[in-house]
Amino acid sequence: MPAGGRPTVRSRRLGTALRQYRQASKLDQPQAAEIIASSQAKISRVESGHSTPRVIEVRLLLDAYGITDPEVRDKLEELAKHSKKRGWWLEHAAHLRPDYLDHIALEDDATYIRQWQPALVPGLLQTSAYAKAIIAAGPDYVAPEVLEQLVAVREGRQAKIEEGGASYTAIFWEVAVVHPLVSVDTHRQQLSAILAAIERQNVTVQILPLSAGALVGSIPAFSSFSFDAEPAVEAVAMENLRGTSVLEAPDDLAAYGNAFDLLRSAALAPEVSARLIREVLRSMKEE
Repeated sequence: MPAGGRPTVRSRRLGTALRQYRQASKLDQPQAAEIIASSQAKISRVESGHSTPRVIEVRLLLDAYGITDPEVRDKLEELAKHSKKRGWWLEHAAHLRPDYLDHIALEDDATYIRQWQPALVPGLLQTSAYAKAIIAAGPDYVAPEVLEQLVAVREGRQAKIEEGGASYTAIFWEVAVVHPLVSVDTHRQQLSAILAAIERQNVTVQILPLSAGALVGSIPAFSSFSFDAEPAVEAVAMENLRGTSVLEAPDDLAAYGNAFDLLRSAALAPEVSARLIREVLRSMKEE
């Protein structure tokens, strides 16, 4: 069973893929169970993410389902191997919601990460001071020691981007650049950090201008993730006051993929976005 007695992101992804391939091959769960000499209950648990199959079982099922693409097979075998693997973030698990742990696991596995944030600088770009100010300003009281843990986790999440482990694109509203939501010093440091981040080849930042109008209010903040060499959206995470929702249904993925494309088309080009940040930073220094 996945760690903690609950489905992990990896076990759910594996189970969903195996279910889709089984259904496409016109086999039912009892027939799939016969392939691995097991029970229908075992197949049901695997497909729901509550149980992780052995690698040999994954291979047998994929053979029966007619899946020959080596990249697909390697990906699913890797999920089977690592579905129980402990991530660095579990050191902080006592202070994190289970759904937030799922979000971090998605980031850790992703090859492409895209974020849209209408009001704030996205978390994967936030400085420690900015993150601390934003978390502390939230509606829920956060004890000082927990605040430090949350900021440390945010820094840990950023390591993947800093090390070039994923292609990262962030889009956020111009208000987050021109209107300080934190102290002026913290805002200035944050803008400088964004300019430093976009020097990395794997980081793209675009600013949605004020002129975008109603588009800002029509699309809530979200992060999307891809796990292969191609940037097709395979999971979407949405944060709210009480937690994080992970969407994996094909229709949801298509909708958020289209939404991000719409935002990217309406946003300033990366070089123009960088120029805007430099101009705001220059005006703050002059003041």
